[in-house]
Amino acid sequence: MTTVKKREEMDPQYQWKLEDIFATEKAWDEEFEKAKSMLPQFQAYQGKLNNAQDIFECFKLDDQLSMHLERLYVYANMRLHQNMANTKYQALAEKARKLNVEANEALSFINPEILALSNEKLDQLIADPQLAEYKHSLEEMKRSKAHILSQAEEAIMAQVGNISSASSNIFGMLNNADMKFPKVKNERGEEVELTHGTYIQFLESKNRDVRREAFGAMYRTYSSLKNTLGATFSANINKNLFMTKVRKYNSALEMYLYGDNVPTSVYNNLIETIHEHLPLMYRYMELRKKLLGIEELHMYDLFAPLVEEFDMNISYDKAQDIIAESLKPLGNDYLSVLQQGFKDGWIDVYENEGKRSGAYSWGAYGTHPYVLLNHKDNLNSMFTLTHEMGHALHSYYSDEAQTYRNAQYPIFLAEVASTLNEALLMDHLLKNSTDPKEKLYLLTYYADQFRTTVFRQTMFAEFEKIVHERSEQGESLTPEEYSAIYYDLNKLYYGDGVVVDEDIAMEWARIPHFYTSFYVYKYATGFSAATSFSKQILEEGAPAVERYLGFLKSGGSDYPIEILKRAGVDMSSPEPIEQAMSVFKELIEQMEELVK
Repeated sequence: MTTVKKREEMDPQYQWKLEDIFATEKAWDEEFEKAKSMLPQFQAYQGKLNNAQDIFECFKLDDQLSMHLERLYVYANMRLHQNMANTKYQALAEKARKLNVEANEALSFINPEILALSNEKLDQLIADPQLAEYKHSLEEMKRSKAHILSQAEEAIMAQVGNISSASSNIFGMLNNADMKFPKVKNERGEEVELTHGTYIQFLESKNRDVRREAFGAMYRTYSSLKNTLGATFSANINKNLFMTKVRKYNSALEMYLYGDNVPTSVYNNLIETIHEHLPLMYRYMELRKKLLGIEELHMYDLFAPLVEEFDMNISYDKAQDIIAESLKPLGNDYLSVLQQGFKDGWIDVYENEGKRSGAYSWGAYGTHPYVLLNHKDNLNSMFTLTHEMGHALHSYYSDEAQTYRNAQYPIFLAEVASTLNEALLMDHLLKNSTDPKEKLYLLTYYADQFRTTVFRQTMFAEFEKIVHERSEQGESLTPEEYSAIYYDLNKLYYGDGVVVDEDIAMEWARIPHFYTSFYVYKYATGFSAATSFSKQILEEGAPAVERYLGFLKSGGSDYPIEILKRAGVDMSSPEPIEQAMSVFKELIEQMEELVK
């Protein structure tokens, strides 16, 4: 067994260079003091934010402070992520966090003062050339004004905020701390405790008895607590209905989509278009049944490996070469930035003792982005690398092209660039694969991404829509009704070729995302938008690449739907989802060819 190395034993060429943010810790301390000294300067603008000059100066000061705070916070936390046990960086990260809290208090007067202005005055400010770079910020403020309450009411709502997170907190405690699962037998016949972490491993077992037993044990546990879980979920829906009414929205769905300025038609359109393409899912389920060599496909068979694990040993350096080759369709400019990222200390590659798990892309405006990995020499890690570099290059292009405020892109757009990179990598691997076994392994890997990211997340999104609509119509839903709705959706999405086991009816009770309401649809729209981009880039070439780079450079300078539309992906129409479905159809056809 190999022991994980300590940080100081790692090869520096595979570590990120945080010195590009702050050359020394003394420089961090100096910037901290500088940021702290800026806080009193905001008092000069309090009560004066009613004209272009004062608003411009205040916004400029706000941007300068925010850039300092971001650099301080990002640097301290990324140092900490190198080794979470490092008390020096724990203290530094806490120091940065506290300064952010102080800053939020010092700046808290800005939004209410501007929102207190009349719509006519706001229109004048939006049109004022002096405030041109803040046009989108001011438009956003004016747009939100319809749902802002009086000062006294907002103060009450702030207090309600503490109560409104109760259902999510209770679910989190119940799900992660108090819920105990029984022991189940693994492939070797040993009794092993079932946990959230081991559940998916059991479902991926080649032994069908192991999958069946883990599946049943998981949902029997949830079922034994169905009344508590039902009451917790209902409390979350009731909180949403309360907020909807108080904030004067037409529905909870509209309220949650309002922040991104996404019309509810986009959400409904996703569900409708996926419904039209459910026969593709049914075809994929038939293929699953054939590949597994079973007469009946059950819900516990959906994660079972379809082909023998194909051992793709890919070193980090080889992964970089394959990724660069796969991203050639994006043009020389993109590739040169990618190589810069690979070579110039953007990436912290390997696991070391105490290092934060997982992977992310992060950074601060004014310095290049960074990527944290825990790289293993396998296919998954290569996909993680191209995914995170997609995020990194999105940030790089946004920061280069936009002012600080307009560079921050919203969550609705965040997964597009990363998923596009994955789509191009998969296309490259499939085109260059000569081994039928390897090709089938890649095809099943990709097809399962469509199943889990597009179909499954859309099914989740539809479940949320149904339960909220029925609650808005005055129905009081019981755990049995949640289960019936959820069971029927599984029947619809998986078709008659799958035995939809009764146990799956309780799955709604274990999805944490349901407590971040109307969020999961973004996975499906992001994946569809990325797949649409990749199809256009591979088929059209240069014009599509130009549009895509325009998307990367737009940051958050406009509303997400508009940014995508200008780049050739209109999420208000079914087309991007249909293009994604055409890619899924091609995958299924290739798989059918290989398993004749």
